[in-house]
Amino acid sequence: PTECFLSQPEEKQESTVKAKRRKKKKISDVLQKSAPKPGAPADLQNLLTQHFGENRSVIEIEELKLSDSCFLPANDLTHSFSSYLKEICPKWAKLRRSHTEKKSVVMLVLCSSALRSLELIKSMMAFKGDCRVLKLFAKHIKIKEQMNMLEKGVFHIGVGTPGRVKALVEQDALCLNSTKYMILDWNWRDQKLRRMMDIPEV
Repeated sequence: PTECFLSQPEEKQESTVKAKRRKKKKISDVLQKSAPKPGAPADLQNLLTQHFGENRSVIEIEELKLSDSCFLPANDLTHSFSSYLKEICPKWAKLRRSHTEKKSVVMLVLCSSALRSLELIKSMMAFKGDCRVLKLFAKHIKIKEQMNMLEKGVFHIGVGTPGRVKALVEQDALCLNSTKYMILDWNWRDQKLRRMMDIPEV
């Protein structure tokens, strides 16, 4: 009888452990309850200080701080991508005509993946008009091809991933002097429900 008595609580303990494991919250459950919020200047600023805080001096961190005047209003999630771009950049036609520099773009759109870049290019059709858009991601496109395209032609909008944009800037293939707008695809989540800013490499 004592053996039976001892084995019973052990079984109970196992079942409670299993029950506890099942109750663990998933990110999808959290996201279902919380509505997506528009990005704010403070969000980006906090990310920069978190990332560089350990490696930089106080003066260097101060230099990283961007004033609120550097930021345009974020998409309040009622706009489509084209209508948002029209709102923040009403003089696009004039900017597009005056841009003649090679190896540069007027507007740079950063997102987390190549597939998302293609989605955004399709969704900005109403905004872009007849301007030239360059795909700046690694999937099926070699960096040398992109470098040649930037050298030979004038492009107005660049849409791509942070990794490829960084590589092009480091190799002096993409110059940011004439870039007026940088758009971050802030709220979109991939299959693993990560935003661009949740990916450690970014």
